[in-house]
Amino acid sequence: MANLKDIQRKIKSVSGTQKTTRAMKLVSTAKLRRTEELAKRSKVYATKLNMLLADLAAKIQHYKIGGLDEHRTFVKNDAPEMVDVIFVTADKGLCGGFNIQTIKAVKNLLKTYKDDKVKVRLKAVGKKGIEYFNYNGIELVEEEIGLSSAPNYEKAAEFIRSSVNDFIEGKTDRITLIHNGYVNIITQEISVDQVLPVDVSNIAFDSENSSVLDIEAADEEKMLEELVAKYVEYNMYYALISSLAGEHSARMQAMDAATNNAKDMVKELKVKFNKARQESITTELIEIISGVESMK
Repeated sequence: MANLKDIQRKIKSVSGTQKTTRAMKLVSTAKLRRTEELAKRSKVYATKLNMLLADLAAKIQHYKIGGLDEHRTFVKNDAPEMVDVIFVTADKGLCGGFNIQTIKAVKNLLKTYKDDKVKVRLKAVGKKGIEYFNYNGIELVEEEIGLSSAPNYEKAAEFIRSSVNDFIEGKTDRITLIHNGYVNIITQEISVDQVLPVDVSNIAFDSENSSVLDIEAADEEKMLEELVAKYVEYNMYYALISSLAGEHSARMQAMDAATNNAKDMVKELKVKFNKARQESITTELIEIISGVESMK
């Protein structure tokens, strides 16, 4: 009987877990629906902004307005000495391998830079990534908790601003942004993007399909500064939005898998319980029959 009680206790425990994971899946699904639309709109805006910056750079290069060589944000550097690596993870777990994939991408990049003898300043957004690197004794120059679970444009801009200022002043040679981004409801994809310097080496200027921007030499410097600032800030903000949508989709899948596993486990435990009960009943019947026979 003790065995039957143990099995019943396990069935009750697993059933409770199943209810919890099912509820978490529903919550993640609802959050994903809200964040998914924001991620899609943000992606469109980020893409258009990047295209605008590329178009402006191509115009400056084509018309020789000052020349891009004077703007550090467009000068390609194949041998950086100091790099800022900014990565985004979630503040919470229970989302499968979502966070560990980002951490692996960061570690791979750190190894590459170490092999090339490049110094790296690591900056983190998200509790899970911060906890991992702190536990492993890897220095983080800057940490931010709460921003990945509640993206805010002003806070995102403030977080990356110090890296941009150091880049412009020549203290660093590159800014790289890593996040696990949303692709669709079942897919997330690691993005490792070089934010600065902006690579315009493959841009071909097309006067017919170019934007309607008219550039005056006097306005070129100011326009570039403002557009580059907006480009960097919004790419940071979009990384947060995309990461949050990816987190919700990953957690939804993880909780769905956990719910199905719990359901299968309950079935197995019920079969085990029925077999144990049947064996117990059979044993009792044998004992009764044996007792009756012994009294004859």
